[in-house]
Amino acid sequence: MRPKILIVEDDHALRDALRRGLSADFEPVPAADGATALRLAETGVEAAVLDIGLPDSDGRDVCQAMRAHGFRAPVIFLTARHHITDRLSGFSAGGDDYLSKPFHLAELTARLRAVLKRSAVPPTVSHAGLVLDAVNHGMASGTGAPVTLSPTEFRLLASLVAAGGNIVRRLDLVRAGWPEGAYVSDNTLDQYLSRLRRKLREAGSGLSITTVRGVGHRLS
Repeated sequence: MRPKILIVEDDHALRDALRRGLSADFEPVPAADGATALRLAETGVEAAVLDIGLPDSDGRDVCQAMRAHGFRAPVIFLTARHHITDRLSGFSAGGDDYLSKPFHLAELTARLRAVLKRSAVPPTVSHAGLVLDAVNHGMASGTGAPVTLSPTEFRLLASLVAAGGNIVRRLDLVRAGWPEGAYVSDNTLDQYLSRLRRKLREAGSGLSITTVRGVGHRLS
């Protein structure tokens, strides 16, 4: 079965072109505004292509609302804005990738395949009593309540869990957490790791993320 892709774009011509162009590999679900996008996000779509400049709202606000309602599938932002701060704000809003207009359909198709591949993790993975739930983007241990993770937090922690206590290089963490070409400063990664340490404590896990200076990080 072809993956269902939500396409949120107010320009009728572009929306129709994306619907036709992506239909060979995906099952497009078109929407022209944020309100329709929020409704269709609950219909089992597996990724979303979301324009930032929508007539009724900012696409970043729509993405945050989708995340708040439990939407865990990958989101690729489309925008005519090219500044690095625009890309960073998109990632902060819960986006997984960012594509500037104009763009080639082949690149969007490749990016969709990439984010779908990254999101295709086992339903649950575990390490030393810590269980990650890929369906609900949460984690739990035997002694605490489940804790919800953002998509980026989940991908970072999943990379550390998959290493089974071995060191994961910082570059590999960046590659696991963000799309290729994203600008991720050392401070940004450190902030995410700090939030994950706090959430591990909230989950009642005895594990923590330790730093091996000059090498990387591991769960211990």
